[in-house]
Amino acid sequence: MIFLVAAVLLLGVLVGAAAHLTLPVVVPAATAIALWLLVFAIRERRREH
Repeated sequence: MIFLVAAVLLLGVLVGAAAHLTLPVVVPAATAIALWLLVFAIRERRREH
């Protein structure tokens, strides 16, 4: 759960900073966070079953 909270906080910081950063910087960072959340969701779903 702490990883999910950290990911959401990091995403919030990046979204806030996105107004000041260029697109080639924001897109890879957002992609990395999205992949992290996807891996987390898959691991959590597997643990439930």
